[in-house]
Amino acid sequence: MRRIAIINQKGGVGKTTTTANLGAALALQGRRVLVIDMDAQANLTLALGIEPDPSKPSSYSVLAGTATVGQAIVPTAIPNLRLLPANIDLSGAELELASAMGREFVLRDALTEWNDSERTRTGRDGADYVLFDCPPSLGLLAINSLSSAGEVLITLQTEFLALQGMSKLVEVVQLLKKRLNPELTITGILPCMYDSRKRLAREVLHEIRSYFKGQVLPVSIRSNVKLAEAPSYGKTIFSYAADSSGAQDYMAVAQQLIEREGQWPALAGLPKFDPQAKAPLDAEAQAKKEARKAVRPPPPRKKVPSQVAPQPVPPATTTTPRPSSTLDIPPLPPDAFEILSVLPDAS
Repeated sequence: MRRIAIINQKGGVGKTTTTANLGAALALQGRRVLVIDMDAQANLTLALGIEPDPSKPSSYSVLAGTATVGQAIVPTAIPNLRLLPANIDLSGAELELASAMGREFVLRDALTEWNDSERTRTGRDGADYVLFDCPPSLGLLAINSLSSAGEVLITLQTEFLALQGMSKLVEVVQLLKKRLNPELTITGILPCMYDSRKRLAREVLHEIRSYFKGQVLPVSIRSNVKLAEAPSYGKTIFSYAADSSGAQDYMAVAQQLIEREGQWPALAGLPKFDPQAKAPLDAEAQAKKEARKAVRPPPPRKKVPSQVAPQPVPPATTTTPRPSSTLDIPPLPPDAFEILSVLPDAS
């Protein structure tokens, strides 16, 4: 079971978007994927079309010990993709775990117990991939995720302020590897919201590739409005806009991970990458597709040349010459002369 924590202590850099869409891309490639929402805002839960419900088991229930991972997992609209949801109760988990013994390993122990039970029941791991959507901080929830994971995928917005905390984040990962999780490695840095038209974005990408040589993935997630719209419909990019650049980019990231599966013997028998894999249409999309088929536009009308009878040519008209301008002035009436004759002589 390959476990990847998607992390950055800065918010708004694409962690949740990457967890949802990368998980969907791997699921479409025949991998059994479990995504875990470790953020009290429950954005990953909402993005996959699940309404957060405090009355149902969640990641908080698992950390509190009131439910197992198997009891809290719910299916999603994407086959092979399951979710361990979150809700607002998770905001109090850090305070409740502060005095617990082994508080950094609560999630890891719960996942190990669930995976062992699945091995006993089915003879194989509970999932091929487990993706952790970490909160935008380096608190106890993020530490639990990093302690449970074997790899770290750092999402990075290609802007100056996002670049500032990268070196510190790498130091924290190295410290956790030394003290809590010796298996932890940085599997890659994923640039997100990349706009090649901006000089700043190109410069930032060049800087991180120069500083973190060999760790930056060759794929960048291009800036795409469809990626921002999809969560509002509770869909991944593959169900919302399968032909968009966002879907192409996340499928390319999935290909990068699949090409490295040879390091995990348990994943050796999985199918090869299929570039034609697509998400099945949901009921709404299927209805729209059928409606488009049913309503066909009428065929274009053929243009028939009109036969108009020739009109007779009017005869040429000759213009009468205009009379002299002196004839244009009408003659004075006879009364005018009478009026002039009675006027007093000015002399």
